[in-house]
Amino acid sequence: MKFAFIHDHRMEHTVLKMCETLGVSPSGYYDYVKRLEREETDREAFNRYLDERILFHYHDNHGFYGSPRIYRILRDRDCVIVSEKKVTNRMRELNLYAAPPKKFVSTTDSEHTRPIFSNQLDREFEPEAPNQAWATDITYIHTGEGFLYLNPVMDLYARRIISYRVDDHMEHKLSLNALNEAVALRQPEEGWIHHSDRGAQYCANAYLNTLEEAGATISMSRKAMPYDNACAESFFASLKKEFLHKHTFPTKAEAVLAIEFYIKFYNNKRIHSSNGYLSPVEKEMAYETDHQEESEKGQKSSA
Repeated sequence: MKFAFIHDHRMEHTVLKMCETLGVSPSGYYDYVKRLEREETDREAFNRYLDERILFHYHDNHGFYGSPRIYRILRDRDCVIVSEKKVTNRMRELNLYAAPPKKFVSTTDSEHTRPIFSNQLDREFEPEAPNQAWATDITYIHTGEGFLYLNPVMDLYARRIISYRVDDHMEHKLSLNALNEAVALRQPEEGWIHHSDRGAQYCANAYLNTLEEAGATISMSRKAMPYDNACAESFFASLKKEFLHKHTFPTKAEAVLAIEFYIKFYNNKRIHSSNGYLSPVEKEMAYETDHQEESEKGQKSSA
């Protein structure tokens, strides 16, 4: 404390006089100064390293991540001991920000006379295994040639996008084509839950027939309750704020390529807090590995 006092007041009084008054040696004070300089050099070196890793992970993930996810990567993958607050401050200094969310716009036409179904999912967004519960919805994308509409099908276990369709209309064929591909790829067992809003696309006879043939339990959000389909809404928010709203698309073809790019990134690389900071593909792979190991143990114990 005495050396710190001397250092803080060295421009007001001579070092020798203060050392004499406080009963400390000048050599001890100068050793203290050297330690401060070394600490400052170490701190500067660490900050330079930290900035380099932050910049790398920010750009490696296409500018999609804010400080919470960058912090997790630094901690879990780079083994950097740092607080989330410091990462936030360094990103602010580097002018690195995740884009703010845009205002929600509804694409649901629920004013129809087709059959509707009750909410069987009931906001249970964490099934125990893949292919137990899927969610789907439609959003719009603005381009210089007009609007495009995106309909993904998401497996809620790992939030993976199983299939999707993009077109310049919201007719039921948009949703039906995405559903057909998802069913063909996954072939879920009877009783799986298919959740959507009450939009006319999901209440069309052809769509409902396909669900019944696939053995689905049909579930629909309550009217004017977007949080009943929160996982799909969350995906759309990430897609737009992390990527689409950072770019303009003069043509529909450019927007289609951008959507394809982001969904590949989202499935294969984007870490997700509900997945224990694994990507959707990584979480599904972990499930398959655990399931295989349990099966092998069961076979050995019965042998």
